[in-house]
Amino acid sequence: MKNQIPIKRHQAIVSFSKDHHFGLLLVWKIRQGLNKAVNPERISNYVTFFFKEDLEKHFKEEEQLLFSKLPADDVLRKQAEEDHQAIYKLVAAIGKKKDDAVLLNKLADELEKHIRFEERELFNHLQYNIKADDLEAIASRFPNSSKAIDEKWEDVFWEIKKQ
Repeated sequence: MKNQIPIKRHQAIVSFSKDHHFGLLLVWKIRQGLNKAVNPERISNYVTFFFKEDLEKHFKEEEQLLFSKLPADDVLRKQAEEDHQAIYKLVAAIGKKKDDAVLLNKLADELEKHIRFEERELFNHLQYNIKADDLEAIASRFPNSSKAIDEKWEDVFWEIKKQ
């Protein structure tokens, strides 16, 4: 394993990285539910709730505040936008077919892969390619609050003991 030095994030991008923690927590919750043989419909209900309450807003803010600062033909921008569209489609499919554990697993894999891509590649690219003035204007953005979102949700399927 390569010994990696932690990346110093520009303040403008830190709030997006904090949101990613909660995206990875969603991945963990999906996998916990599947591992504990929770009814996939319960997991799907949480996924669609969390997407509407958190991820959808996060994606839109990334697209408007960050991705739009790169040229439309930028390879990493295009990959990030394509990832977002694939995740939107998976969430829509989960909303229509709530009992499908395969779709839930695929979403967990895709979301984790996407977040890792943004953290390891895209955010470095952004902070070196977005003008300093633009980064300063973005720096006042606040991260989403997963705790407040989870307080609205009662079915904590990820905490149950495995049967």
